[in-house]
Amino acid sequence: GGARRGRAGDPRAGFRRPAAEPGPAVPQGLIRAARKSGQLNLSGRSLSEVPQHVWRINLDTPEEAHQNLSFGAADRWWEQTDLTKLILASNKLQCLSEDVKLLPALTVLDVHDNQLTSLPSALGELENLQKLDVSHNKLKSIPEELMQLSHLKSLLLHHNELSHLPDGFGQLVNLEELDLSNNHLTDIPTSFALLINLVRLNLACNQLKNLPADISAMRSLRQLDCTKNYLETVPSKLATMASLEQLYLRKNKLRSLPEFPSCKLLKELHAGENQIEILNAENLKHLNSLSVLELRDNKIKSVPDEITLLQKLERLDLANNDISRLPYTLGNLPQLKFLALEGNPLRTIRRDLLQKGTQELLKYLRSKIQDDVTRPNEEPPVTAMTLPSESRINMHAITSLKLLEYSEKQAAVIPDEMFNAVRSNPVTAVNFSKNQLNEIPPRIVELKDSVCDVNLGFNKISSISLELCMLHKLTHLDIRNNVLTSLPEEMEALTRLQIINLSFNRFKAFPSVLYRILALETILLSNNQVGSIDPLQLKKMDKLGTLDLQNNDLLQVPPELGNCETLRTLLLEGNPFRTPRAAVLAKGTAAVLEYLRSRIPT
Repeated sequence: GGARRGRAGDPRAGFRRPAAEPGPAVPQGLIRAARKSGQLNLSGRSLSEVPQHVWRINLDTPEEAHQNLSFGAADRWWEQTDLTKLILASNKLQCLSEDVKLLPALTVLDVHDNQLTSLPSALGELENLQKLDVSHNKLKSIPEELMQLSHLKSLLLHHNELSHLPDGFGQLVNLEELDLSNNHLTDIPTSFALLINLVRLNLACNQLKNLPADISAMRSLRQLDCTKNYLETVPSKLATMASLEQLYLRKNKLRSLPEFPSCKLLKELHAGENQIEILNAENLKHLNSLSVLELRDNKIKSVPDEITLLQKLERLDLANNDISRLPYTLGNLPQLKFLALEGNPLRTIRRDLLQKGTQELLKYLRSKIQDDVTRPNEEPPVTAMTLPSESRINMHAITSLKLLEYSEKQAAVIPDEMFNAVRSNPVTAVNFSKNQLNEIPPRIVELKDSVCDVNLGFNKISSISLELCMLHKLTHLDIRNNVLTSLPEEMEALTRLQIINLSFNRFKAFPSVLYRILALETILLSNNQVGSIDPLQLKKMDKLGTLDLQNNDLLQVPPELGNCETLRTLLLEGNPFRTPRAAVLAKGTAAVLEYLRSRIPT
């Protein structure tokens, strides 16, 4: 049958094309579609070079025009769109042709994950370029001409072999995102000071011995990552960076923390794995907005009382230091959810207490404050009107600590007198953990206007009640080690919920209502039987930073999960899936997400 189709004069008609001559690497249909859409995605096609007709896509008359002059309006080549987005990622390109200048309308050029050793100077002519991704290549230098791209907003150069940068870097005045991590840089051009629109700067994993003080002029900078360099000090002028929110200084050679008088917005300071010995009150007292302070694996000997000025602190990590005593007033930090102290020679705190978790630790510290200062003006907890049975109720906890606690009693129900004792006191935390509760106590709804933190862990609760769904101020829910199999849709009403701990229950599926609670920052679902997750729904959860799915029944990890870029901690160990392999998981969240993104089918 084949021979009849061939034209008479074609000697090869009817024979299959010889194996040595592959089909076109870029099908004509893709080119045709790109002329209409202005976008061309050629990622993952094993290209060792970019075919000439791609560079000339907006110059050459399309072939169809020669063959068929009666084509319809839809194909009129003179009405084509200029190419604005070209993706050449994950190929085998060793160089890019200077012909890139034939695409002057490009706003996005993505050539990440190739084998480029240099970039064409013609890139400097793409004056409309806004995003350039040349990460994961083998670039040793950047052409000066690149500095002419005055509209560039995002420049991704991570995972290359750059040892220096052009001095004119400061000309990229519109740059908002610059990633230079995982290169061989030993210094930063002083002209960086001119990048006043830069919001995110990543310098992690280089060989920087110091930072130029001038970068303090980057007045829009919110995130600065200098992890894993050789910094011994941080310029004191850094303290004037008024927009800075996240500062990563882990794995350097710092001996002390910088002072931050002007960083009123600084929310996260990560300085673990340094050689910090002293924590000064001066270093801390201005950080009114700080919510994360990470100082693990240093040589800190003591913690100043002024740490209690950090009223917004939520996470304090002091593990593996040389701390022998702590200010008990730490227990009064109102927002503290996570306190790590293990690996310190603490004299006053028994080791088994450290294993019990943050809430127990804070409770212990608070109990010690009362030993330290017995307050003379405080009303006696037992009044003449107190019922005899109420004496087992800790009124001090209710009135001063705003805590309603009835835990480790092996109780099947919470006694009514517990709720009666609350009266009009605004209780913010409830701890009914480690009992034998089969259901959530219905009277918990009486606390709905004040309670934010509920711990029902280690009970026998099989379903979430509607009363719980009415606690509209709830930010933390710990219901680990129960027998839950699902969550009700009504939980969607918990719009402020930030942290939910569902580990050690009996979920077979990811509870779909969680996808709609957009305030969630942490979902702990380890040790269940969850079989799948929906990455497109997760991507909408733009606050989600931690997702723990260890020890579940995930048979595969959807590659689109890699697009959930807000995730800082993704835990997947102990599932039956084959990929990503353990070696990839061991590299940490960023590497796993990057690996997953690389596997998204295009």
